[in-house]
Amino acid sequence: MYDETLVIEILSQIIEAINIIDYRFKPIQKVNDFTDSPAGMEKLDAICMPLQAVGESLKKIDKLTNNELLLKYPNINWKGAKAMRDIISHHYFEIDAEVIFDVCQNKILPLKNEVINIKNDLLK
Repeated sequence: MYDETLVIEILSQIIEAINIIDYRFKPIQKVNDFTDSPAGMEKLDAICMPLQAVGESLKKIDKLTNNELLLKYPNINWKGAKAMRDIISHHYFEIDAEVIFDVCQNKILPLKNEVINIKNDLLK
């Protein structure tokens, strides 16, 4: 068995990070909003940091739960979410603004909703 209290705390941190991502992404309407100005590049950087934290936190949950908890929720590409952390951390100069845009526009809200579901299930 694993420390559910710790996992719930990590899930809460992931939700916080996603809220930050969502807030920072609101003014971004197209990929070029990231790439066409220094301010856009700063916004991209400011979004990458919490994305990195989300991936790291998901890895930590896998470690704490022996890779079992997230597998119970197959609606999310957990491997891809965790890989985002590795890309940002180890291949920073290869970050693709289009990928970050797609993640923020299409994947971050479903991820948040699933993390909330997991947290609620653990609180039952």
